[in-house]
Amino acid sequence: ARKPSAAMSKNDVKEMEVVDEKETGTRARVEEVLGRTGSRGGVTQVRVVIQDKKGRSIIRNVKGPVRVGDSLILLETEREARRLR
Repeated sequence: ARKPSAAMSKNDVKEMEVVDEKETGTRARVEEVLGRTGSRGGVTQVRVVIQDKKGRSIIRNVKGPVRVGDSLILLETEREARRLR
């Protein structure tokens, strides 16, 4: 990863951070939308299939709009969200 220099603009540095985040994350595809959660329903619980590992699927909470077929970049894949009741 490159290091920011004094000659770079703030936008260049932000773009670099996004690229670094994508390089460290793991790609996952939304397989099923399970429901809404959170105190105001602002979080969606989804089942995702990890692309790097042999088709392993886990449940995650996603903030913001999401639908079946979307690609996510997960910074960690060990933890799994608790199921909705």
